[in-house]
Amino acid sequence: MNIQRHSLALGSSILLAGFVGGLVLSGRMSWTSPSSAEAVSQQSASQVARPASLPAVLPDLSSVAEAALKVSVNISSTIIIQPPQDPFSQFFYGNRAQQSQSLGSGVVVSPDGYVLTNKHVIGNAGAEIRVTLPDGQERPARLVGLDDLTDLAVVKVDVGQQRLQTLPWGDSTKLRVAEWVLAIGNPFQLSGTVTLGIISTVKRSGEQTGAFQEFIQTDAAINPGNSGGALVNARGELVGINTMIYSETGGYQGIGFAIPSTTARGIMTELIENGSVTWGSIGAVDLVYLDRAMAERYGLNVTGAVVRSLSRNSSAFRAGLQPGDTVLTVNGQKVSSVDQIERIVVREKVGAQVRLEVQKANGRTVALAVPIVARESPAGRTR
Repeated sequence: MNIQRHSLALGSSILLAGFVGGLVLSGRMSWTSPSSAEAVSQQSASQVARPASLPAVLPDLSSVAEAALKVSVNISSTIIIQPPQDPFSQFFYGNRAQQSQSLGSGVVVSPDGYVLTNKHVIGNAGAEIRVTLPDGQERPARLVGLDDLTDLAVVKVDVGQQRLQTLPWGDSTKLRVAEWVLAIGNPFQLSGTVTLGIISTVKRSGEQTGAFQEFIQTDAAINPGNSGGALVNARGELVGINTMIYSETGGYQGIGFAIPSTTARGIMTELIENGSVTWGSIGAVDLVYLDRAMAERYGLNVTGAVVRSLSRNSSAFRAGLQPGDTVLTVNGQKVSSVDQIERIVVREKVGAQVRLEVQKANGRTVALAVPIVARESPAGRTR
């Protein structure tokens, strides 16, 4: 800032260079609207251009937090673990059934007592569930439905004539990096905990988070017990369901993940209406991504997903896909990873078709229309 106190007599060349540099910086950072050289030249050298988007103070989110706490619940889930049936395991671990308890968070999503949470908080369909409401009342709850693929579950609390408060749903597709958010939950059984952070990444996917969906990444502190809690934006809207953390210690390290509200809301509706979610599949197909470097190594001129093997009972095989084929595009999108194909396929409706552009081993390119069938859950049931 000492430069601003220098005399204007330093020289027109220095002044001009300073203004030009300032314009380039301002344009690249998109802090202010473009202005003409004439308008800039009229500014006093002692004035400092401040980014219009930066507030003078941090936002006061106390009212948002108060509203979010009124829809946050604590969930206790108890499941019975049956003893192993083989004699060897029974010798070491005994033959008595044991209880396992899970503690987490949830969000009230309807005045009559529907609560959205994570599947891993509930455990399984045989769990005994109890919910502590925002006013401190502890009540039993029944499982409405759960989905393994998205790790979401819905439970219903009998609230009688009582009407519970809810938050408005936000549009997670409109989130921006560095936008303020609050994470609400029950970390380490400390109920009613609020933490503040920003959106670190709007869409995070890959091996670290799972292949089938994209997550919101945030640096708002999320710890064990926060699972199933609300991620709320500065307007007091529900934009995500906190679900997991990346940590080398088991605790907060600044990297947390939430299921986007657009995904969570759709899954919640289907669970309430049907008790389960049906996901698309093209059968058991083992793919490996062929990147540019690998393609050059093997003397190939394409990138895509190479079919290593597939089931003869799969719809993909019946449609003409074979081992050694390379999938170049899926529904018109150039293949950039195996995860990309899986994310597109699981979201297709059963009975629809996914369009694959495939290069055969002989170099011929063909178009395949592969029917979508219902994906099986790990338990063997369709979801």
